[in-house]
Amino acid sequence: MTSWKKEEIEIASGTKVLAQMPVIVSASRSTDIPAFYSDWFMERLEAGYVKWFNPFNGVPLYVGFKKMRCVVFWSKNPRSMLAHLDALDAICPNYYFQFTLNDYDAERIEPRVPPLDERVETFKRLSERLGRDRVVWRFDPLILTDKLTVSDILAKVERLGDQVAQYTSRLVFSFIDINAYKKVSGNLKKGGVNAREFTPDEMCAVAQRIGELAKGWGIAAATCGEIKDLDQYGIEHNRCIDDRLMIKCFSHDKCLMDFLAGDNLVGRARRARRRQYEMPSLPFFGSDVSISSQYTKLKDRGQRLACGCIMSKDIGEYNTCPHLCHYCYANASNATALANWKRHCTCPHAETITGNTSVEARCA
Repeated sequence: MTSWKKEEIEIASGTKVLAQMPVIVSASRSTDIPAFYSDWFMERLEAGYVKWFNPFNGVPLYVGFKKMRCVVFWSKNPRSMLAHLDALDAICPNYYFQFTLNDYDAERIEPRVPPLDERVETFKRLSERLGRDRVVWRFDPLILTDKLTVSDILAKVERLGDQVAQYTSRLVFSFIDINAYKKVSGNLKKGGVNAREFTPDEMCAVAQRIGELAKGWGIAAATCGEIKDLDQYGIEHNRCIDDRLMIKCFSHDKCLMDFLAGDNLVGRARRARRRQYEMPSLPFFGSDVSISSQYTKLKDRGQRLACGCIMSKDIGEYNTCPHLCHYCYANASNATALANWKRHCTCPHAETITGNTSVEARCA
């Protein structure tokens, strides 16, 4: 499977269009929908579709929610989503959060996120509401600067983990990639952050300590998009859009289980919920049955080679996140991101996240 099937839908104007019909929606790798666009997201769920623009060619695409069975949220501050969870449960109860909770307050590397203590409180509230498996802690990325050493970073991880480890079952981290991404390099320079990449030895030292911390906290630890194998330190390769987590948390949903594993494995998928959640590679159902071939078919080919995610449809857009973090890969221009945010605020009911659709007439 390489893409989602399309079906005809009717949009607000009464026009009929073809729309992708994903089973899994990502909201979003490209921007912080829970922090800034939660009202818009809920309104689009009620409408049953969203309009999205391809970031490479600008071609618009409609995405329908009729077949959606799971939503994966990505956020640094999902506090505003708390008010929507009851409504979300009624529309699509299968969802979880990738919650990026970093400690860069003193360094002002994330200048527009709320203070750390407020974000920690949000993390706890969300976990108490959903359960610790459905709130994944990300310390992402790990950054070294002329003022931040390996020891400093590890101390930050430890202090933060002591506060939130009981509210999650997984810590995901990555080492900052500067040279590979022009946006990251450019934003760091604009922010006045003198950052550098980790050496292989420093990666191993960090992985060893994080592995020790995670074991003491009783949680799993994994890297996101890292090629380097760190399993000798108890560090796994993560799947952020994770079929295994969905099987554990949402095995009651037959449609989702059929999609993930195939009809002949649905019963085993449901029984897997009662087993220990083992993250290392598959099989996840015991030695007699493996869904590794199904995972191979579902793996997201549009992501980096080292990415373990299964396929999803992302409904966010680049250059729309007002957090303006200095390591951001999604904003090429802070001015453009703020302009898009302002346009959204002017027209919050549009079909697209930026307000750039015919629905803008509703805002007049």
